[in-house]
Formats: sequence, structure tokens, C-alpha cells
Amino acid sequence: MKQLKEDRFIVSVKVGPKGQITVPVEARKMFDIKEGDTLMIMGDKKRGIALLKDDLFYDMMGGALPNDGNQNS
Repeated sequence: MKQLKEDRFIVSVKVGPKGQITVPVEARKMFDIKEGDTLMIMGDKKRGIALLKDDLFYDMMGGALPNDGNQNS
């Protein structure tokens, strides 16, 4: 892990055989991610992938998308 600033870091993770990654402990602590939390993955082919907690995502959307617990996996 490379610490950039107090509130930023860069760390690499490997994709496992089932397409899974492990969220590093530093990220789990910084973003208060706990077992059972739901994370959103957003992707843009040119800009990459973003991962964030679902409650933050729905807050950012300002109610444009309802958080009704239904997920498309």
C-alpha cells in the first residue's frame, strides 16, 4: 500500500478464480465497510471502475434511484 495523503491510498488487489477481490483492510477501515455491507460497482470503459458503499451511492443520486433493496446481480 502506498499512502498518498491521510485520506488517500493506492493498493493493488488480485482477481481470484471466481472473479472476486478482497477489499484491503485500509479501505474497509477508511470507508467503514463491514461484513454484509452492499457495495456498488460503477464502470466506464474509458475512465475505469469505481467501488462505493450503496448508501453513499444513493445519497449521491439524490433520490433519483430508489434504494428498495432489490439488486440485479
